[in-house]
Amino acid sequence: MGALRLPSLTSLFATSARSPSLSRRRHHLCLPLRPLSVQSGTPEKEISPELDGLKANQNTRIVDKEKDRVITPRSQDFNAWYLDIISNAELADYGPVRGTMVIRPYGYAIWEAIQEYLNVKFKETGHSNMYFPQFIPYSFIEKEASHVEGFSPELALVTIGGGKELEEKLVVRPTSETIVNHMFTQWIHSYRDLPLMINQWANVTRWEMRTKPFIRTLEFLWQEGHTAHTTLEEAEKEALQMIDVYTKFAYEQAAIPVIAGRKSRVETFAGANRTYTIEAMMGDRKALQAGTSHNLGQNFSQAFGTQFTDENGQRQHVWQTSWAISTRFVGGIIMTHGDDTGLMLPPKLAPVQVVIVPIWKKADERTGVFNATSSVKDTLQAAGIKVKVDDSDQRTPGWKYNFWEMKGVPLRIEIGPRDVSSGTVVISRRDIPGKQGKVFGISMDCSILVAYVKGLLDEIQSCLLERATSFRDCNIVDVSSYDELKEAISQGKWARGPWSARDEDELKIKEETGATIRCFPFEQPQGTKSCLMTGSPAEEVAIFAKSY
Repeated sequence: MGALRLPSLTSLFATSARSPSLSRRRHHLCLPLRPLSVQSGTPEKEISPELDGLKANQNTRIVDKEKDRVITPRSQDFNAWYLDIISNAELADYGPVRGTMVIRPYGYAIWEAIQEYLNVKFKETGHSNMYFPQFIPYSFIEKEASHVEGFSPELALVTIGGGKELEEKLVVRPTSETIVNHMFTQWIHSYRDLPLMINQWANVTRWEMRTKPFIRTLEFLWQEGHTAHTTLEEAEKEALQMIDVYTKFAYEQAAIPVIAGRKSRVETFAGANRTYTIEAMMGDRKALQAGTSHNLGQNFSQAFGTQFTDENGQRQHVWQTSWAISTRFVGGIIMTHGDDTGLMLPPKLAPVQVVIVPIWKKADERTGVFNATSSVKDTLQAAGIKVKVDDSDQRTPGWKYNFWEMKGVPLRIEIGPRDVSSGTVVISRRDIPGKQGKVFGISMDCSILVAYVKGLLDEIQSCLLERATSFRDCNIVDVSSYDELKEAISQGKWARGPWSARDEDELKIKEETGATIRCFPFEQPQGTKSCLMTGSPAEEVAIFAKSY
């Protein structure tokens, strides 16, 4: 399984070119390097530093002697680290069109896990899946003034079809509010037709100038929900319900402690009355808008004439919402949990939760080890655990340890001749480096092994959330003045402070610091507050940060 050609990937996404590589820091914390110890009679494999032409204390890399896989340390170059992981963990490759990507099977499996969870939640809350065309008449986009203004710079247009110039330009779907309303107008006639609540899984195209794999690409995958209601109150309830679904997904599945809240007017979705968001802190302390839910009011229904007859026989415009999460969440998982070794996946979203590495030296040991490995695999799979056996002959156990750690598999089970004799296995945790994360002598007995592995997976899931929450909380600074805000942002942290100033003041902060209001959190402190910019009374605190 070869590494991707990173120079091509980095040139595509506008960063410095690097060669594929693998490092050995095991944790978010800076830990001393130590040789990898291979258990069950396998000789120790050393992982040694390569200086890469520089002094030992500068830009030191760690190289696997069997395979030239290098991952740039996070602290050295966060962007290069991120691209190295995408390359070496085989998450994505570059597309032939600049700014596009090909999502590889391992990366897509993470997206499938996200889809699987959300699909259930959408249906539980009364939504049905359907699909709308990718091509939208340009006149549809023009109908809602703020919508066309917000999306015009990002539109991809089709002007020729079948060798002939089209009578009307077609927009390659950037989002679907316009075409949804066109169809809703044909489907909705009476209050009996409401609420109408649908979702689609689709691709969208936005012609971004600065791209980053998974985070911002010309084309990406997402789900977009669209609903229509009889009243503003119903639409508001729906918008809040769906941001709550996203929040629970982030915490419970992705182990990402997002902050949920309301966007400022400046940051509100083009065409919406209100936008709700979940904001996540990445490992470089930048914010990632990980999901949004919009109360569209009657903006689109008035533009498209989407009306219904109410119980009194009066014609009314419907009230609407839209909400979405995209493959950008995969990038958020990488940047929240990953370390210098590579990916660190939360067990609930990991394509492989347990990798089993059989170990043998002599031919007569092979059969017993493989039989035990097969039995353990069957036991775990029967319990609903996602298992992979790496029984390839071409690589040493040590290489396999490195490879699957780099791909973020939460647990590794090692089975050698001594383990077969004792009826036990060795289990290593991805989230705890070295000997501290390795346990010997776990019984192969079905009930004992399954309970132990499930318990460890739950513990890893909780530990990743706790670690990310601690990192987030340590990097949010409460401020009461503009000077304090500028100081916090200059240190790369998030600033939280009272806000009641004008939109112009918000834009000034963006221009002078590069930070924006990420949200007004739903959870607000009690007591009187004064705006950090004007000193006027403020009812809410806002969070400011630089973002992706």
